Amino acid sequence: MTATIDNTPDTGSRKSRRRTVAKALGAIALGLGVTAAGGYIWLDRTSEVRNTGVSDCASVVADGGSAADLRAVCSTIGEMTAAWDRNDADAYGATFTENATYTTFVGTYYSGRRDLTEAHRALFNGFLKGTKLADSFLGVRFYGDDVAIVTSRGDRYEDGRPAELSKTQTYTVVRERDGTWRIASFHNTKRQSVFERVSFLFDPATEPEAER
Repeated sequence: MTATIDNTPDTGSRKSRRRTVAKALGAIALGLGVTAAGGYIWLDRTSEVRNTGVSDCASVVADGGSAADLRAVCSTIGEMTAAWDRNDADAYGATFTENATYTTFVGTYYSGRRDLTEAHRALFNGFLKGTKLADSFLGVRFYGDDVAIVTSRGDRYEDGRPAELSKTQTYTVVRERDGTWRIASFHNTKRQSVFERVSFLFDPATEPEAER
């Protein structure tokens, strides 16, 4: 009697194993996704800033300069904010010097008053229409008699003023020949709260003193 060997592949068994492996990989991927999402949410919720600044620019304890100069510098920034709130591009541009530079948080660079004014005219007639500005001032430093650096947190909004301001801003304000303080340079940076938090966790020495 001759024995026969059945070489027919067990197709059903292989398909079942593949389904089991696929389910296991899917479960692992889902678990990793949930863990990552949970970690992101935790990092985001624990990344509040302590150094939030003050809402009144003129109440900042300035480094140098006179009280009158501080009021004048703050008045210029206040005029700029009020012009934005009215969506008035011409009044907004008038608070900048003729050769001002303007860098947005997405890296767009404008050179000169006309350039930034016309850009904001389009923005105020477009997706920034009806928006307002919120500011909180971190510091004012004077260099000589005619230059001031103002740092702030800021954001735009439509309805209620945001509780947390998502951008950090630097203004270089100069006194021109007519005695008026105008903005010569503006730089806007979007705060990446989660990445900032990760950086501080991995290397605490990178955390600013005001945030410790």
